[in-house]
Amino acid sequence: MTAPTTRKDLMIVNMGPQHPSMHGVLRLIVTLDGEDVVDCEPILGYLHRGMEKIAENRTIIQYLPYVTRWDYLATMFTEAITINGPEQLGNIQVPKRASYIRVIMLELSRIASHLLWLGPFMADIGAQTPFFYIFRERELIYDLFEAATGMRMMHNYFRIGGVAADLPYGWIDKCLDFCDYFLTGVAEYQKLITRNPIFLERVEGVGIIGRDEAVNWGLSGPMLRASGIEWDLRKVDHYESYDEFDWQVQWQREGDSLARYLVRIGEMTESIKIIQQALEGIPGGPYENLEMRRFDRLKDPEWNDFEYRFISKKPSPTFELSKQELYVRVEAPKGELGIFLIGDQSVFPWRWKIRPPGFINLQILPQLVKRMKLADIMTILGSIDIIMGEVDR
Repeated sequence: MTAPTTRKDLMIVNMGPQHPSMHGVLRLIVTLDGEDVVDCEPILGYLHRGMEKIAENRTIIQYLPYVTRWDYLATMFTEAITINGPEQLGNIQVPKRASYIRVIMLELSRIASHLLWLGPFMADIGAQTPFFYIFRERELIYDLFEAATGMRMMHNYFRIGGVAADLPYGWIDKCLDFCDYFLTGVAEYQKLITRNPIFLERVEGVGIIGRDEAVNWGLSGPMLRASGIEWDLRKVDHYESYDEFDWQVQWQREGDSLARYLVRIGEMTESIKIIQQALEGIPGGPYENLEMRRFDRLKDPEWNDFEYRFISKKPSPTFELSKQELYVRVEAPKGELGIFLIGDQSVFPWRWKIRPPGFINLQILPQLVKRMKLADIMTILGSIDIIMGEVDR
């Protein structure tokens, strides 16, 4: 038998949409030459639910329970962006206490999101232990959310001009206890993971994104900061009351998967710093702007005062969006989460365009995995941190 000549036939493999490492329902059509990736095409849309069109047929308050289904791991951020747009359109002031409560909730949500990035990312590259560890800490965060909002994941907590309810008695002490405990947890992760030679072998120098490349692809969040750019919307846009706290933007120069891991680990400790300062300095006062509570019906003379007050205690504010357009953004755990909003003198937005960070960060995946090994796809995809709920909307 003659020795086989070098083969030029390529193999096409479907990864997903039901592959355990695909983080939802992403499908990759990968062209392989042996173990080397020649081409990769992401196929989206398996989780598309028409979130933008739903928004254009709902008032803001009606739409609020929907938004936590975009990025269902960082739910507070989707609520924050949904509320910030109308607040800026109507020039509504948020009381100081409400702003502090929002900051605490947002940072807790950031930690929960980074934890549920870290566990599966480590499982993807072969380390099972951290996956069980992160649920221990995340459960405590969800207990705090449940105590404050009544819900563990889909909170429906933010309101135009404030939040839905004040923090319950004893919540602040519980949260401070959590902060102290969590810092020991992060130290444990770093001891377990950061210097682990097998882990370093899998992530160091894999999926490198240069500084200019990151800007040109429109990347944001840890993807951008891991490529040597200090860009954090909390510092740039000065929204809520982030300026009043002492914290640093986490960034790295290398631009590889290890740098993205280090940025996210650093962000968790910075979030704890922000939460501790907010809890210690939280002011008194109202937790929502009570002028926003509007009852549009005329007072019926047949009602006596008590009944009228009873009915108008929690009306749904039929908040009219003025005739202008606006782009608002927040620094979500995955990057810049933005909404382009066009009002039309009606209670429904005329246009509601979501700019999800995961969708835009995912664009660079085909370029990153070319000429890499098949096993590196998991590392690179995991380090991008996508949630298909917000990619597909």
